[in-house]
Amino acid sequence: MALGRDTASLKSLRPGDVFRFQIDENQHLQKLVYNISPLKSLHIQRQKQGFTATVQIKDIEKRSTYAVGRIKSSLFEAGKDAGLSDTLIMKMVNIFGWDIDFALDIRKGDQFALIYEEQFLDGKKINDGAILAAEFINRGHTYRALRFTDASDHSDYYTPEGRSMRKAFLRTPVDFRRISSRFGNRHHPVLNRMRLHKGVDYAAKTGTPIRASGDGKIIFRGRKGGYGRTVIIQHGGRYSTLYAHMSRFKKGLTAGKRVKQGQIIGYVGQSGRATGPHLHYEFRVNGVHRNPLTIRLPNAAPIKKQYRDSFRRTASALLAQLDMHKQTRLAMYP
Repeated sequence: MALGRDTASLKSLRPGDVFRFQIDENQHLQKLVYNISPLKSLHIQRQKQGFTATVQIKDIEKRSTYAVGRIKSSLFEAGKDAGLSDTLIMKMVNIFGWDIDFALDIRKGDQFALIYEEQFLDGKKINDGAILAAEFINRGHTYRALRFTDASDHSDYYTPEGRSMRKAFLRTPVDFRRISSRFGNRHHPVLNRMRLHKGVDYAAKTGTPIRASGDGKIIFRGRKGGYGRTVIIQHGGRYSTLYAHMSRFKKGLTAGKRVKQGQIIGYVGQSGRATGPHLHYEFRVNGVHRNPLTIRLPNAAPIKKQYRDSFRRTASALLAQLDMHKQTRLAMYP
């Protein structure tokens, strides 16, 4: 397009797209407006020396709101009763998922409270925004998380004391239906004898993505005897993790490549000695197998020193809002 990159959207027009034209009395085009999205519009304007093109972006209005809930049968049902979208419920799960196993630890009577943003355009809600502060009471233990954005525009969640809510490792590297075999001695279903099970088996559908539980370097990718298709990741000097029985590997990842926490490294399958599709996951400390479900995971980095004063001010304001709304929760769930 002669008018530059701003007009690139005109290369991918679809039936139903709407244009607005301004025509003068001589039937000459003076202005063209094309709505790229609800937020963005392309404006082409006649000037003395031809036309100019600009993209205009509308400002989104952000409003904070509050929601509380108590679990009666399931987290998603309680979230829906509290007016939360599926997206917000999953955001809450991701925030607290380092400390709470939402597949195994949730109990009837657990409670949650959220302060979160809603996004509005021209007075109408268009989306849910970020969770600003959250509290989850699980089995009588209270967890609190506060969102903080530093001067480099990096946002993350921290405890009121400034410790990262994230851990250096994911507790579970795959979305699973159930734990089909735990760490420890068991009767091997294929070998038909007692044997130490050095990891945890997560039953899941074939093709379910498997994610690296922490930052590190792939030190093995290939077939490994009864493990089938296997990836081993080294995390610094002390820790390593193993992911076995994959149906296939993620393309482009080979031994020596570095991966980030949460990055997809392969997909669930039943290669090697396996009776059904599942992920066999091992966690090793200094080469010694440890129980992935119970080991105390190291924390990610806390608030940086130069941001601590700013964090304290942000945390104080958010905690005050949580405490103010706590009376509402106590009235609803005495």
